[in-house]
Amino acid sequence: MKVLLAVAVLLVITWFGWRRVSMGAMAAERKEPIPAAAVDEPKPSTSKHETAVFAGGCFWGTQAVFQRVKGVEKTTAGYAGGSAETATYSQVTTETTGHAESLEIVFDPAKITYGTLLRIFFSAAHDPTQLNRQGPDVGISYRSAIFYTSDEQRKIAEAYIAQLDAAKAFSGPIVTQVVPLKKFYEGEDYHQDYALKNPNNPYIQVCDVPKIAALKAQFPDLFQTYKGH
Repeated sequence: MKVLLAVAVLLVITWFGWRRVSMGAMAAERKEPIPAAAVDEPKPSTSKHETAVFAGGCFWGTQAVFQRVKGVEKTTAGYAGGSAETATYSQVTTETTGHAESLEIVFDPAKITYGTLLRIFFSAAHDPTQLNRQGPDVGISYRSAIFYTSDEQRKIAEAYIAQLDAAKAFSGPIVTQVVPLKKFYEGEDYHQDYALKNPNNPYIQVCDVPKIAALKAQFPDLFQTYKGH
């Protein structure tokens, strides 16, 4: 199967001439989700929404996963880590802007906790052990990062990474950055809901469909069908 996947990935690269192939199938190889976050503080039911920002390779796949999670109200593909002047796809792909392809997630903390979002992020959305890349997608714009929006989020994220490393949940150490969010910049319109709008795109089939399958298999109680806004 890995040989067939490698051939498929090579065909995708040849087809597009891009560097946009990531390890989407990696998530599908895990049969069970990683442990839940030991440090997690659910918000009271009066809290209406909270925002999380994650970077984990190509934002098409990250969005495809989280827009199918119950309790998530809105997802937006975009950029974080750089300046407003360089927050465009053509500039970010030069790997000189400091931006990472990121996903802004607006969620209802009464329905899903930040720690659960992190669990999904590490379990199904990407490989947190790859430094400045996801599979053949190489560069700092594809890095693994958690852009926290509060000190509470920082504490939960740092504690969870320490917990997973101590439990040896992955074959290598987690390299995910935990950094404050300075500003999130919305990506171009054609990037929004890309996987949903282009289901037969070879890149989506090879890299992102397995992530959606992993989400459904590992978190059936949290999975919801997404048809767009």
